[in-house]
Amino acid sequence: MNNEVFALLSKMFSYHFMVRAAVVGVLVSLCAALLGVSLVLKRYSMIGDGLSHVGFGALAVASALGMAPLAVSIPVVMVAAVLLLRLSSRAKLKGDALIAMISAGSLAIGVIVLSLSSGTTGDVNNYLFGSVLAMTGEDVWLSVALAAVVLVLFCVYYRKMFAVTFDETFARATGEKVEAYHMLLACLTALTIVLGMRVMGAMLISSLIIFPALTAMRLCRSFRSVTICAAILSVVCFMLGLCGSYLLDTPTGASVVVANIVAFLVFWLIGRIRERG
Repeated sequence: MNNEVFALLSKMFSYHFMVRAAVVGVLVSLCAALLGVSLVLKRYSMIGDGLSHVGFGALAVASALGMAPLAVSIPVVMVAAVLLLRLSSRAKLKGDALIAMISAGSLAIGVIVLSLSSGTTGDVNNYLFGSVLAMTGEDVWLSVALAAVVLVLFCVYYRKMFAVTFDETFARATGEKVEAYHMLLACLTALTIVLGMRVMGAMLISSLIIFPALTAMRLCRSFRSVTICAAILSVVCFMLGLCGSYLLDTPTGASVVVANIVAFLVFWLIGRIRERG
């Protein structure tokens, strides 16, 4: 049995596109899970969905104009993340309503641009639904570099983000620059969203932010234990989804989401049993 599994994995990762997808997917899953804990606790979990649609609109416009998709989408999504947080805290339109407006508007722009252009549908669909075949060597190196930036900044400012996440009022009282850390969280989330759109697609990338954090919270109680558990779960579920998509010939993004759903149900069941015990 072990030999069969080893032979299957060896064959799967003998393809360069699978190796590229695994590297980028693991990095994105790790970044998304780490950031997802703070986003879920602060009730910003749907920001990933909104930003992914903004990214799709930016990618559609960039592809139609013959520009580098990532070079355009990264700054656009980062600006959208900052504006979204600022407007949601100051404007009359709050939280989910504002995210829904931006999400629908960006998706509409992307669809209109696609309908008016020709020869770009296939490439943009890779971003919309995800495709392991779409990953290039340049995408991998760019993803590694940007993921390293996200991970380093998260580790450096971990304690500050912990304080802002759990008691924003106390953090302000002690002189912490709360708005600055909100902007940092938004920018890191934007980077992660754009990086993951190649593998997961714009429609499913937000699942990497939401599911691992919610699953870890079924059993873990402290911020640190939830963060560590979510990171491990996210990476494991991505690899299971990637392997499942290879074996069953199913879309990678959807397979990863199903793996996360199964993990959530298992953790929820264990949590219920432990509560009754």
